[in-house]
Amino acid sequence: MAIFGRILGLFRRSRLDREIDAELREHMQMCIDDNVAGGMSRSEAEREARLQFGNATTTRERVHAEDAALGLDSFFRDVRYAFRGLRKTPGFAAIAIVTLALGIGANTAIFQLLDAVQMRSLPIQKPDELSELRIAGGNGGFGLNEGPFAHFTIPMWQEIRRHHEPFSGVFAWRTAGMLLGEPSESREIQGLEVSGEFFNVLGVSPLQGRLIETQDESSCELSKVVASYGFWKSQMGGIPITSGTTIVVEGKTVQVLGVTPPSFFGVMVGQKFDLAYPTCTPENPRREVFIFSVMGRLKPGWSQARASAYLAALSPGLFESVTPTGYSSSETKRFKSFRLEAAAAGSGVSELRTEYDFSLRLLLAIAGLVLLIACANLANLMLARASARQREVAICMALGASRGRLLRQKLTESGLLAFLGASLGVALAQPLSRLLIASLSTGQYSIHLDVETDWRVLLFAAAVATVTCIVFGTLPALRSAGSDPMTAMKSSGERGTTGGRERFSVQRLMVVIQIAVSMVLLVGALLFVRSYRNLVNVDPGMKKGGISYGFFGFGSMHIKPESDAVFKDRLVDEVRGVAGVENAAGTTHIPLTGGSWSHTVRAVGGEGWSKFSYVSSTYFATMGIPLLTGRNFTNHDTNDSTLVLIVNQAFIRKFVGTAQSGREPIGQMIRVMPEPQYPERIYQIVGTIPDTKYDDLRGEMKPQAFVPIEQFPVTAQGPGMAIMIASSDSAAADDAIRRTMQAKYPQMIIQFFDFEQGIQDSLVLDRLLAVLSGIFGVLAALLVVVGLYGVLSYFLVQRRNEIGIRIALGARRGQVIRLVLRDTAGMLLVGLVAGTALALAAGRGASALLFELKAWDPVTLGCAAVLLTLVAVLASWIPAHRAATLDPADALRTE
Repeated sequence: MAIFGRILGLFRRSRLDREIDAELREHMQMCIDDNVAGGMSRSEAEREARLQFGNATTTRERVHAEDAALGLDSFFRDVRYAFRGLRKTPGFAAIAIVTLALGIGANTAIFQLLDAVQMRSLPIQKPDELSELRIAGGNGGFGLNEGPFAHFTIPMWQEIRRHHEPFSGVFAWRTAGMLLGEPSESREIQGLEVSGEFFNVLGVSPLQGRLIETQDESSCELSKVVASYGFWKSQMGGIPITSGTTIVVEGKTVQVLGVTPPSFFGVMVGQKFDLAYPTCTPENPRREVFIFSVMGRLKPGWSQARASAYLAALSPGLFESVTPTGYSSSETKRFKSFRLEAAAAGSGVSELRTEYDFSLRLLLAIAGLVLLIACANLANLMLARASARQREVAICMALGASRGRLLRQKLTESGLLAFLGASLGVALAQPLSRLLIASLSTGQYSIHLDVETDWRVLLFAAAVATVTCIVFGTLPALRSAGSDPMTAMKSSGERGTTGGRERFSVQRLMVVIQIAVSMVLLVGALLFVRSYRNLVNVDPGMKKGGISYGFFGFGSMHIKPESDAVFKDRLVDEVRGVAGVENAAGTTHIPLTGGSWSHTVRAVGGEGWSKFSYVSSTYFATMGIPLLTGRNFTNHDTNDSTLVLIVNQAFIRKFVGTAQSGREPIGQMIRVMPEPQYPERIYQIVGTIPDTKYDDLRGEMKPQAFVPIEQFPVTAQGPGMAIMIASSDSAAADDAIRRTMQAKYPQMIIQFFDFEQGIQDSLVLDRLLAVLSGIFGVLAALLVVVGLYGVLSYFLVQRRNEIGIRIALGARRGQVIRLVLRDTAGMLLVGLVAGTALALAAGRGASALLFELKAWDPVTLGCAAVLLTLVAVLASWIPAHRAATLDPADALRTE
């Protein structure tokens, strides 16, 4: 309890100091009395006692250091002293705090995004018990996959529902677009299809009403939904949920059962749902369509490894019982070889982790390098500031302050700057992270992340602040505390701040570090900017501008299957006939949107897979794809005529052979192997086209085959189609089509998208990397300007007398400028060499993100070196010119 009494005594500091002084005087007097008793005179006894006790201030500081409470008080006094010092130099304080705030804020914002995507647990009960069930290694593209987390077909889910020994409960879910409102004025919202166990296993309780239960799966007709909190507030006005609460979805009136809590967004991080609805089991579910993600809650005592072992043992019998028909024996064997496993899912699942994880970590590293440059800049400023305050330090040491005490004082000042910069940086991190999320979102795909400053973010900011303090504060503090007080006291005027070559070499090293790191950042910025430019300018082999595409759904029109093809053909003609439409074509695949459909083909050149699209005869004209040889499709190409193909050059190279083989592609027969709903067929090549991009701009030219849409298998027909539309004004044409179709087919559901905008949206990550790396590169260059200018100005102040003597002895202006630029050239050369080596090493990790560009691209390296050279010359010119115009009389007057 004594320590608490002494801490309380700190609030009566003056009294405590008087007690210590009185105690010291009493000990001094006892020593004097002993000396007098030993035969000394009074004056000799006092002198001997003072020599024995030493400096009174030093002794008092030693007492403070020995006392924990007084040590705490000493820390507070150091903080107050640091505040007073920063108030005396507001310009330095503002620059330091703002620089640190931007650096720490950028790092914290990116980490905050990583925290939200990677580390945060789902807002459910005991998230560590949640497991995701999946096929080990994936299904290798088998069958039809309706999403990145669609690991289970409906029959597979039914088997897991019956056999889940490791789990207290399991559930299935999938995301799906829904249309809110009547068909004529509908808009897309995000739906979540869930099994009846979904909310119960997750431990989610309703905010109002009730949630989906197993008995709600009785019908495949959409009749019941559960609203998310956001949808309930924004679209339903937060009205009380009763048994009579309904809304219109997919053109049908459905009952709203209840509302989920505000914190619950689902199990897919980065994506929120609007309405959840119960799944159902159709009479004859397709065995080749992977539609569901399945999760479960582990029973007590079960681990992920033990659950995986159980699922692996269950897998042979499970896959044997749900094997789809219609595949070749090799594909059937591959399906039966699949094995299930369990993986931790307490933090949910997310496409962002696979798509953006490496890029976000790369941006974090780039922001960290910018912060390193800022720290080197601040270290130079602190060194210069310490040099200017040498006389003050010398006086403190002469009055008895220890070197350790001064070191602590300087580190406290650096720590205060780091604390203030980190505090402002954490405040900036929230809006910066939201800006990042907005940059990653597109018109067709919005990212929803609840970024918050949790303990991990605060711990990261504290760690960054601590490292920052150590990086920029330690060396100036050691330099200041280690100075010789006699040398500093003897100095006067401007020469009183003159440092030796050792001090200059340290500051030169800081500048070299800034140049080297800036070289890395500029090379990275130029690489990402040039890579993005390459992607934007790549020729996909088809038109991008003036193209839109529409999805036309007519399931509610109940068209007979035998009339489906005729209706689709008529619908394309009707769209083409709308005023403002130049051309239109039906297709089963929208290019460059990430979708894919392949068939295994067998031809004279070998066997393998090829991409397939079923298109109207006007498709190639609509998309601006020229026909190289052969003929186009005609209205006579139907299921009752010869089956025909138009193929690209990659298809010809893979399955027909090169020109040297002597085989002409026209007339070659191609066998397409069977799949469910797609029977085995033999096609004849009737035309060839150039290579075109298929699913994205980055991908290589893949083998592609186009089939007349009239020859699309009847068994695979569905109540909807996609139509590519060419026009001079896409927005006006789409509006005209919508009005025409809704007037003729009121129950038809129509959605339009801009083709070129969709391509641009697919490049959002490349655009973000180019923009942010460019900003960080420019910021790094500016910091080099400031750092180099500040160091050279400081050097010239220290060498003012030397330069004055040189000018007085006849040195010309050009010689003085060369003297300054020689310093710059040396630092620049070392920095560029080190930076180039670092950039080449760092470029290996980022090469996967580049398009048609190598990480060691010489043009990029040369441009970065030239830019930094120009920056260095710009930063050096003003100090050099100032030195060259120095009046030697003014310079020598202080000598």
